[in-house]
Amino acid sequence: MEMSIGTLGEGVLNGLSKMLDNSTCGWRQLANAVSEQPKFRCSENELTSCSLQVLSAAGSPGRTLLARLADRSCPLDFLLHCLRKMDHQEAVQYLTTTMAEVTQITVQPQSQQATVGGRVVLTCRASGPPGLSYQWFRGKEEILDETGSTPELVLCPLAPAHQGHYICRVNHGENCIFSQWAHVRFVHSEGCSSSLFPGSVSGLLITHQPQSQAVSEGDTLFLECNAEANPPAQYEWYHNMVPMKQHKTRSLKIPCVTTGHRGQYSCKVFNLYHEVWSDTATVTIGPSSITDASWVEVDRGLDSQEVHRSTCGPGIHPLQQMVNLPPSAKHFHATDKVALLIGNMNYLYHTQLCAPIADVHELTNVLRQMDFKVVSLLDLNWQEMHSAVTEFLLLLDKGVYGLLYFAGHGYENYGNSFMVPIDAPASYTSEHCLCVQNILTRMQEKETGLNVFLLDMCRKRNPNDDIIVQPGLLKVTANIVFGYATCVDAEAYEVRREDVSNGIFISFLKRRVCEDEKVTVMLDRVAEDMGRCEITRGRQALELRSNLSERRSLTDQIQTSECSASYSARNLQWAVAHVLPKSHCLQFDCGVKVQLGFAAEFSNIMVIYTRILEKPKEIISCSAQLTDFSEDVDIDLKKSNQETLLEAGSLLLIKENLPSPEVPSLYTRIRSLQRLRV
Repeated sequence: MEMSIGTLGEGVLNGLSKMLDNSTCGWRQLANAVSEQPKFRCSENELTSCSLQVLSAAGSPGRTLLARLADRSCPLDFLLHCLRKMDHQEAVQYLTTTMAEVTQITVQPQSQQATVGGRVVLTCRASGPPGLSYQWFRGKEEILDETGSTPELVLCPLAPAHQGHYICRVNHGENCIFSQWAHVRFVHSEGCSSSLFPGSVSGLLITHQPQSQAVSEGDTLFLECNAEANPPAQYEWYHNMVPMKQHKTRSLKIPCVTTGHRGQYSCKVFNLYHEVWSDTATVTIGPSSITDASWVEVDRGLDSQEVHRSTCGPGIHPLQQMVNLPPSAKHFHATDKVALLIGNMNYLYHTQLCAPIADVHELTNVLRQMDFKVVSLLDLNWQEMHSAVTEFLLLLDKGVYGLLYFAGHGYENYGNSFMVPIDAPASYTSEHCLCVQNILTRMQEKETGLNVFLLDMCRKRNPNDDIIVQPGLLKVTANIVFGYATCVDAEAYEVRREDVSNGIFISFLKRRVCEDEKVTVMLDRVAEDMGRCEITRGRQALELRSNLSERRSLTDQIQTSECSASYSARNLQWAVAHVLPKSHCLQFDCGVKVQLGFAAEFSNIMVIYTRILEKPKEIISCSAQLTDFSEDVDIDLKKSNQETLLEAGSLLLIKENLPSPEVPSLYTRIRSLQRLRV
């Protein structure tokens, strides 16, 4: 198996980068050397991005170049060949020594199916230096039984609790690598097709999960949760974590819903020996379907009458002789789905905005329902926006659906759109901002399956900027969709409320984005909805630009068989970026036990909560507060250690979604996690 740059540890890459960060025999010479193979050739924009790293105190052009080569699966042998070609003796010796010590997984665990009571063995083997150790995980939980620290994990006898996704971590000192994910799931055994748990075998397994959906006011909401169980299962439904005492069957039916019924629904399924929870189904409530029906005049989807008429009958031009397949005749899929959401609110030299925090949060929730890996970030400066885009691009690959959403100040000059960072000066130009079209050219280099840009910003011309930016040449890929919140030379607006504000665009988009329709059809319907609204008519109208030729939808399923290794790598990269510190319990000599917990509001905003779990009777009262924050922690001290999330500045986290919400807590909100130095 050929080893790539991606198998090197962070310490090795940093050491190699230091040797390449020079002008005589460094990263530029390496970029020229690797270009002998076209797939490793860097564009001018990529080389410029590398050189700009010197503007950051922690930036490294060499490290950025190595990251790009790793993303293209550049083999270590080829890198070594190029370093020899450059006559970089120090780097050659360093890499040769390192390659002999690199840990590499040689046998990956494979997904398996089995019956209850059977036996499954997951195998992960690695080569490398002596002293390798193994750790198995099911999801985020480490497996602590006797085979959980060996190359072979044995699950026997299989029980419902064993079903799930498994991954193995191979450790050597402080370095580690992860295997690919393996899915263990149950199937019905022959002769027992009516039940997973025949005879005296007890068990409980949910076979049908409640599904997220959007319904209109006045319609009937119907959710269903089915389980195979022995003894028979009982059901209890919950709405926003509050029990619905009147609903204790497998089906939940609510006639004539109102906006009060929106939120998250889950079902607790239990019997005498077991208890499991269903997946959470998010229900959104839109306007009355009766009102909607009066708005719809013509269905201009792929199967509308107008399209059918244009493709049949005599005397038609040969270019029009296309076969109109029904939408279900061809199913498109993504190799993965990745989204970068940026909301800039607290500008240093420009008008403050209110809506991006809610817009990014709500779009994050609906995209995650469609299996997108979402990176959601608030209030980024110029350097941080560049870094975020670079990290986003590392998550893209062939066939991946990439989505970029930006809410904040922006402008458009000469056909190019620019996103304004929070530190842009009063008279900013293109050099202070990010050009969206430049990002598109870099996305196309990844051979993505779909590129969607949703720009919730103004598009008025910038009188301070007369520079005509020339982005890289776009490829003819027929997979690009631009959804602009407003028209050229127009502004985008917010709807401000007492608690949380929304942008006009997201207010309409969130009702439609989960529809199983071609992206352009879905956005067309959003535009029509906006056109019918009194407050937007004549002020703000969605503009759609697209060359999308296939019926690709944001709801398309993910199929990973073609590139399972890169899919697993993206899973790991995304998971590591979003891992929260584990909850800690501190026991003090006085007998007081304190819990320190963590909750994510956005990818770069976290809430820390403290609780008193135990205290001796002689102590009348006590509280656990966070103090002595270091200078690089972005926190409003006046809002630290507050009794409610709202008082701490968190408008969107729900107390009931935290573990043990009934226990009194103090909350502290930390912002700009990307600026912390580890």
